[in-house]
Amino acid sequence: MSDKSKISTESYKGVRDFYPEDSFILEYIFYVWKNVVESYGYVEYKASILESAELYKAKSGEEIVNEQTYTFLDRGEREVTLRPEMTPTVARMVAGKIHDLAFPLRWYSIPNLFRYEKPQRGRLREHWQLNVDLFGVDSNDADVEVINIAHKIMKKFGAKDEDFVIKINNRKIINDLYKKFELNEENSYKISKIIDKKNKIPTEAFESAMNEILGDKTSDFIRLLTSAERLMEFLGSEDENAKQIIAVIEKLNALGVNNISFEPTLMRGFDYYTGIVFEVFDLHPDNNRSVFGGGRYDDLLDIFGTRKVPAVGFGAGDVTARDFLDVHGLLPKYRPTTDIYICTLKSDFIGEANKLAENLRAQGLDVAVDLTDKKVGDQIKTANKQSVLFVLCVGEDEIKSGVYPLKNLETGEEKKVKVEDILVVVKK
Repeated sequence: MSDKSKISTESYKGVRDFYPEDSFILEYIFYVWKNVVESYGYVEYKASILESAELYKAKSGEEIVNEQTYTFLDRGEREVTLRPEMTPTVARMVAGKIHDLAFPLRWYSIPNLFRYEKPQRGRLREHWQLNVDLFGVDSNDADVEVINIAHKIMKKFGAKDEDFVIKINNRKIINDLYKKFELNEENSYKISKIIDKKNKIPTEAFESAMNEILGDKTSDFIRLLTSAERLMEFLGSEDENAKQIIAVIEKLNALGVNNISFEPTLMRGFDYYTGIVFEVFDLHPDNNRSVFGGGRYDDLLDIFGTRKVPAVGFGAGDVTARDFLDVHGLLPKYRPTTDIYICTLKSDFIGEANKLAENLRAQGLDVAVDLTDKKVGDQIKTANKQSVLFVLCVGEDEIKSGVYPLKNLETGEEKKVKVEDILVVVKK
């Protein structure tokens, strides 16, 4: 085979290979997610990565469907999409068994998602995402619970309140503003899309796009949109949607969630959001961006022709989670699952080493045996390079006495221990 015909060792653009150290961090992120959401009574569900393209055309939004999905025709000429998000899938699942399920539902999942977009910091073409959804509660107590969970996840990662802010808005407030400015449905939709891109485009471009629709009302609209205080005053104290967001913030404050900011320009990109939306935002100067977010989507099940089920939830990606942990110095130190690496003074002792390993595994330890004929020093170097904490060597004297030298490679401390005492030393 010529050099030109060799297959590249690079992964597909925008996706990742998870070597053990990377997989360790990913699993740590999964652990924190699961630990927090399960403590609130959420249970896990799963689904295939393949969905009918029709599902996303109905509710996800034109940008995602037309520009970001991996969509193809299968052998039966059906249009299929690699899921770009999980909310439509869970809505489909709930609608499919709506008469069998006991509401309220507290469900979560950690799916693999795919979007065809330009890879950049915090955004790849494939990622893992925690999805948390609460179905069947129409009061703002559901919004409060879900946002509280988001806050608890950040705290579980070791973040301080001053490290991040939770931005919150109510799409119904923005709808009230549209009505005050007498915008029709089409122009309201266009304005929402422009607002959603506000922080991604130059100020001049934002104002120009707004002016095309609002004309001489542009400056007044932007003045209200960019000041929560002015907007609330403009809408009036009796505006029900303004009252709702104030109530949500007060309830969160009562639960100890105080790093909350009302942001009228926060829209979230998906078309299915109907009320409260929120975003966890990193305040570190090297990663000043959204970490994750979500909101209320009371009408999503409508496309399946079922009864209305109120719902609120969020999605948190592993890519932005890792970036947050990295810039704040919160990444965990890599440690393999292997507890002990067993070396042999000669390859003749591998059989005895395997017997010892089986004994230790029966006690609950994870044990790797070096199966090479390398020198002991090189075997220990292998264990150290693989970040295994303990190494144990097997030779003729050890086999006869039943006492083994157990060395901690991190501290350099070595102890002579009997087989029955190894578990205690390793798990201490």
